[in-house]
Amino acid sequence: MTVWIVNPFDNLPTEGYRPQRYWLMAEAFAAAGHDVTLWTQDWSHAKKSRREECPPDGAFALRFVHVPGYRRNICFRRIWSHWRFARNWVSAAVRMAERPQVIVVSSPPLFIGSEVRRFCADIGAKYVVDIMDAWPETFERVVPKWSLCWMRTIAAGNYRGAAGITAVTRSYLELARRYGAECPMHLCYHGIQLMQDAPAVKRSRKPNPSCLRLVYIGNMSLSYDLATVVDAVKSDVGLMLDLAGSGPDEPSLRERAACCRRIRFHGYLDEEGLRSLLSSADVGVVPMFDESCVGVPYKLADYAAAGLPVVSSLHGETAELLSRYNAGVTYRVRDVAAFLDAVRRAACLDCSDMSLAKLFDSSRLYREYVGFVCSKSAIW
Repeated sequence: MTVWIVNPFDNLPTEGYRPQRYWLMAEAFAAAGHDVTLWTQDWSHAKKSRREECPPDGAFALRFVHVPGYRRNICFRRIWSHWRFARNWVSAAVRMAERPQVIVVSSPPLFIGSEVRRFCADIGAKYVVDIMDAWPETFERVVPKWSLCWMRTIAAGNYRGAAGITAVTRSYLELARRYGAECPMHLCYHGIQLMQDAPAVKRSRKPNPSCLRLVYIGNMSLSYDLATVVDAVKSDVGLMLDLAGSGPDEPSLRERAACCRRIRFHGYLDEEGLRSLLSSADVGVVPMFDESCVGVPYKLADYAAAGLPVVSSLHGETAELLSRYNAGVTYRVRDVAAFLDAVRRAACLDCSDMSLAKLFDSSRLYREYVGFVCSKSAIW
């Protein structure tokens, strides 16, 4: 079967990063004997810079779609870039000699879903929507709800026309149902390659209560209550904080951290640097607002794969998972005292059995994903 996978956002191993969802998904389809093409954009969403078009080693094809760049995650230029990605993808897709039987398209962005829907209708193919984030719901905290009606219309059309819907959290599957989707659905958490030596590292390196090392990886933006984390670490000489990533709030966070030597900003790290940082940490931090509409963030899988207990301000599915696997503590957002208490409690947890990490094991998750798509394609 010929399978196309379309996602513009994920970092690429060819750029030095660890493989993320759609790369691992492409590898899983290829390992099952399918002819796979992974489509992405030539602009790095993480670095906000132009990409070099480096092909993979041959398990699947990697194609880049040209888009205009953008500097901020929330801006009109990014919307324009998403629209151009969709239009330029169609132009490239119609020129392909081999037609797909199935297209897996990520949501967000939304424009590409509409183009995939029309393209599949024209060639007699089917498409599966993989929901990574709740768009437009996540924007309701920054813009009036009435201004998002056009995005809801696009999302509804994409979900209702899909032959299948998959998502990284149960709440996103429920969201698709509320939009009227009635197709087969499948839950597939963020998959990550497990660090094979993580349990041994954690057993040999016991946390030092007088010097606990906290780690945060990811974006620094309005979805994250990193200000509370910085304030908490500054107030407790027994804590250190390493932040890997960047975002629009980084300058203000650096200013807030002032000259505190126990808080270090690393920028974006390559795969080796990220593994090293996680291996040296004691507790992973997920300081997210529930209003972000994120159910289970990527960083939860990262921390679990490194054998780290987690402190998180997310309720819902993330809190349920931490409680079920005794892998972390949920605290109240914007509360320094609650955060400090959660850190001390989390540091006492033993996550060496990797029970939560196994839930995010990419080799199992994406093998099951391929099985879902293939089992449904037989009746489409």
